[in-house]
Amino acid sequence: MSDSRRAALLPVSFFRRSTEQVARDLLGAVVISEAGGARTAGRIVETEAYLGHTDPASHGFRMRRHAGNASLFGPAGTWYVYLSYGVHWCVNLVCEGDGLGGAVLLRALEPLEGLDAMMARRRTTKPALLCAGPGRLAAALGITRALDGAAMRASAVTVRRGAPVAPQDVVASPRVGITRAADWPLRFTLGGSRWVSRRP
Repeated sequence: MSDSRRAALLPVSFFRRSTEQVARDLLGAVVISEAGGARTAGRIVETEAYLGHTDPASHGFRMRRHAGNASLFGPAGTWYVYLSYGVHWCVNLVCEGDGLGGAVLLRALEPLEGLDAMMARRRTTKPALLCAGPGRLAAALGITRALDGAAMRASAVTVRRGAPVAPQDVVASPRVGITRAADWPLRFTLGGSRWVSRRP
C-alpha cells in the first residue's frame, strides 16, 4: 500500500465533471479509510452513476430535497451516505455542480489493507465477501452516516489516484437493484476483476 499512500488525493476538479465520466474514471482509484479507528483500504472495481434531477433512479430526481438527501445537492467531492432498506449504509461521491444531485455510488472494492479489521466488521473470513456490494463496502471500511456531508479531501475517508485503467478494460452495464431507468448502462466495472459484486 505504500504507493497508494503516496498517491495524490483526487482534486475537487475531478468531481466537477459529468457524473457518468467520474463513475468510469473512479475505477482503479484507491479508497483509504481511517474511520472506526483502523486503517483500511481498497481499489475501486465497481461504480454506478446516478445523474441527479434528470434520473428517475436518483435520490435527487426532480430536485426533491429533504433532510436525508441534503448532502447530495452539495459541492462536488462531498460524501453522500444514506441508509438502504433501513439496514446498510451506502456511500457516494457528489459530482458536477452544487444543486444538481449527481453522485457516484461505490459498489465494490478489491481489498488492499486492513483485512483483519474488515473481516471483524463484516463477520466473515472470506475476502471475496468483504467489499462486494455497497453495503458490504461501507461496513468493511467503517463508514456510517457520520461521513455524510464531509468534503472528501478533509475527511476520514479519502480517495487517491490509482494505476490507470485502459478504456477497453471498463465494462458498462445496467445498474443493479433498481426499478426505474433500470436499463440505463450506468454501472461500470473493471473487466476481469474477481472482486465485483456480480458479473455484468
